[in-house]
Amino acid sequence: MSRSALAITIFALTATTALAQVGPPTSQRTCGANRQLVMKDGAVVLDTSPSTYARFVRSAAQCLVDQFPEPAWVPSSNNPQCFIGYRCKDGSDDF
Repeated sequence: MSRSALAITIFALTATTALAQVGPPTSQRTCGANRQLVMKDGAVVLDTSPSTYARFVRSAAQCLVDQFPEPAWVPSSNNPQCFIGYRCKDGSDDF
């Protein structure tokens, strides 16, 4: 295998692994720590309960063209309803 092909393969595996990693549940971090993760990364997937994961974003810029940001709250260690940022919701042409 050529060096460039090997490098691409390693990069792809590393990137996939990094995307799949989810930290501790939001309930085990403070509200500020949860919010800081979203603000720093722009978009993150967080564990919100033992069997629930969700994607949170900093702003509409992280949503798809046909989506809109909706305010999102999660449980944290110091606040049962911590405003963490937004979740991207599908838009609708129906009014």
